[in-house]
Amino acid sequence: MPPLPARALHASARTAFAGLLALTVLAVLWELVLAPARPGGTWLALKAVPLAVLLPGVARGSRRVRQVATLIVPWYAAEGIVRAMTEAGRHALVAGMSAALALVTFVALLAWLRSTVA
Repeated sequence: MPPLPARALHASARTAFAGLLALTVLAVLWELVLAPARPGGTWLALKAVPLAVLLPGVARGSRRVRQVATLIVPWYAAEGIVRAMTEAGRHALVAGMSAALALVTFVALLAWLRSTVA
């Protein structure tokens, strides 16, 4: 497979970083403000910590960190899909947004990794 052109490489890198950042922020807001499992927020907001730890490495373009991110992000998509199907109202909407964001981020990470294969 031929490598992606430089323009597409930059687009996938930007999309992957922006998606990871947005997923991190959404994970925190989801459990503290938007649709917490309990009123007032829960400790589930700590699920954003692994994503936050990956952000600097993805920003630097570290291949190893991108590989780790592609292993972690699908778990956030799975959580979003399950909670969107089992919860109602605002909770399902936020879960669906999280699932969609995780899937877009995952695809961008894969495209970025594919473009840099030697």
